[in-house]
Amino acid sequence: MLGRNSYTSAEITGARAAVSDLLTSYKALASATDADRSEFESRWVNSLVLALDRPFVHRIRPVSGKDGNPLNEVELIVDSLLVHGGVFRAGSVIKYRADDAVLGLRDGDPVRFTLHDFERLADAFFVELEIRFLEPVV
Repeated sequence: MLGRNSYTSAEITGARAAVSDLLTSYKALASATDADRSEFESRWVNSLVLALDRPFVHRIRPVSGKDGNPLNEVELIVDSLLVHGGVFRAGSVIKYRADDAVLGLRDGDPVRFTLHDFERLADAFFVELEIRFLEPVV
């Protein structure tokens, strides 16, 4: 698939709803099980980040930019999960600054965060996605 420079409101709304459904199901499961919540939460949240990114994986760099915005932060987190064994790598293409990032991960940190962290990241991701990629209503 070719890169994209915009997404419809329905695509963004659908992805937001899918993430919301995952959060709801997690919260129900977490209260109904005796499993080690911390480990489960970390693995679940990492899966949520992949689900957040996938519908918009073909976003193009000229629109998403090279700054450390939430879209690019998610891209780096996904790459760190899929390619770097869950160890955060900032790389060199994106001008990432931990102090300006939603989660503040630093190069070499394990990619492990909480449900609350994910909610903040997802909210920031969708705001940035709408700013940069939402198709204008005609």
